[in-house]
Order: sequence, then C-alpha cells, then structure tokens
Amino acid sequence: MGSFLRILGIETSCDETAASIVLRHDDGRGEIAADVVLSQLDEHSAYGGVVPEIAARAHVEALDTLIEEALARTGTSLGDIDAVAATAGPGLIGGLIVGLMTGKAIARALSKPLYAINHLEGHALTARLTDGLSFPYLMLLVSGGHTQLVLVRGVGQYERWGTTIDDALGEAFDKTAKLLGLPYPGGPAVEQAAAAGNPRRFDFPRPLVGETRLDFSFSGLKTAVRQAAETIAPVTEQDISDICASFQRAISRTLDDRIGRGLARFSSEFPALGHPPALVVAGGVAANQELRRTLQTLCERHGFRFVAPPLRLCTDNAAMIAWAGLERMAAGFAADPLDVQPRSRWPLDSSAEVRIGHGKRGAKA
Repeated sequence: MGSFLRILGIETSCDETAASIVLRHDDGRGEIAADVVLSQLDEHSAYGGVVPEIAARAHVEALDTLIEEALARTGTSLGDIDAVAATAGPGLIGGLIVGLMTGKAIARALSKPLYAINHLEGHALTARLTDGLSFPYLMLLVSGGHTQLVLVRGVGQYERWGTTIDDALGEAFDKTAKLLGLPYPGGPAVEQAAAAGNPRRFDFPRPLVGETRLDFSFSGLKTAVRQAAETIAPVTEQDISDICASFQRAISRTLDDRIGRGLARFSSEFPALGHPPALVVAGGVAANQELRRTLQTLCERHGFRFVAPPLRLCTDNAAMIAWAGLERMAAGFAADPLDVQPRSRWPLDSSAEVRIGHGKRGAKA
C-alpha cells in the first residue's frame, strides 16, 4: 500500500470550526481521510456579520468534539498522527487562540511536530491537493476579507501581484446585501436575487478597469449601488433583483479586465512552462457561479487551465490547513516552536507594498 504521512488539521480563524485528517502518500498524492466543518451561521446571522466574541466561544465549545469525530471517521487515534497543523493567522484573534492553543497542547502531549499555518497559504495550496497542480500558477483569492491575485512559485514562495485598495469582494457582497435588506451571508443572497434580475438595467462603475496595475477596488461600486437604491426608493423585489444582477455584471466585467491582465503578465514571465498555465480561484466568493463562468471563459480565451476546487474546499476548512502542513513537511520546512503566537494580520507576501491598513499587528493586505 505504500507509506504515508497522516496529519491533523485545525481551522478556527473566523466563523467555521473545522478539523481534518489528511494523508500524503509517498508518491506525493494527497487524500482527505476526514473533514469535519461546523458552521456558526445561525449564531451570527441575526447580527448581519461575524461577532468575534461569539465565534471564539463557539470554537471552544465545538473543537474537541470535531477532532474526535474526524478521528472516529478514519478509525484512528491521536497517537496515530504524525504531526499537527493549526491556523495561526490571519483572522479573528480569539478564534486563532482557541485553535492554535489546542494544536499546541496535542503536539506537546504526543511529542509531535506543530505547524502554525498561514490561512491564506492553505487556500493557495489546495489546488495541489485536489488537482495535483504543478508550480508555478496564479491564484485569485476572493473572500470576505481578501481579494488578491498571487503568483504561487512554490511552498512558501508567494508574490502578490494585486490586491484590493479598499473593500474585499466578499465584503462588497455582504454590504450590498445588507443595504438591500437581504439576509446574511450576502454572497449567496445576492446571487440568488440576481438570477431573476436584468443585469443591464443599471450601468454600475467598473473600478480600475483599463489600468495597468493589477489592484482591485470595490468601494465605489458599493456606493453606486446605494445611490441607485436611494434614487428609486422604495425598492420592489424586482428592483432588488435588477440591482443584484447589475452589481454582479459589473464585478464580472471588472474581473475580466483585472485578471485578464494578470494572465497576460504570467504568460510573458513564463513563456515555456512545460505544462499548461493555470489560474486557481479560492475563497468563499469562489462559490459564485457567474464569477466562475467569467473566469472559465477568460482562461479559455488566454489558453489557461481554470482550476476551482470543490465548493466545500473554497470556504474555510481544516483539510487545506492540514495539507499546507504536509506540504511544508515535504518541502523540508522546520516545525514551529510551541511558543509561536497567533497573528490577526499575516500577509502571504510579506515583501509586498502595503495597500490598506497597517498597525501594530502588521499589514492587513
């Protein structure tokens, strides 16, 4: 059967509590043996967003049970694992403390190595777990907190080519939904409403389209949505659908321009890869079907392979954290010391110029 490494992954960076057991076979193949995720959607929906204190308490209450369930699904015990990987940032500090402290305790008790994982690296490497992708490739990370275009050269080797200069794309979806009285989370609600709408009724702006830099901006688009809603108030159900459809269309056209320029740059920098170039999409907003279709068409036009991991692995999960730990082990990275600290802000590319937010905790993006 061959040999393999077995690792326990822990994810508690935001409002999903997750535990996973992932294997890496001696030929490099990854296998998700168990992946357990508990959403806190019900706890936060009444507030229209994630409440950090509620999230941290929920992680404390659920994490041990989820780890036990992941082990039970694989018929293994804690003594059978070879290492522990836990998210150490970026994210909500209370939740990060819960997961990382749990990982430290297990690693210490079992005398196993601990890998403190950057949550964004988990997203960046997921396509190698699901699709066996070779380096280098481009990743579009679109979530509630991040919108970035990143060159993935190798494990631990990331270059941020573009980022948002204001709101993340997921944040724009959530704020638009809240403005229109749609439920939380905003992404699925906006997509559902848009299905019945006219995407050409409102001509919303497409920020930064035409610029050579690869950054993103969604604050102005969000403002335009608010102004449109105020102009035709009171809005009907059809008005809401039309606004959502037009909003999505503006985003699709924006991504077509921004990512298209990124694909062209990748092709010029890597003219002879030896394998088809690839664009990976990751993060919760990657579940949006219209955006996926836009990216798929764009990749076909540029001769790129479009890689979108299964929806359950686009949102926060522990399988990607476990796999990132295995990738770091295979690449020869040393385990982290047990005094490693969680980081609410932790850029994937620490050398990139700061675009938004910088304080004592470090750069936001």
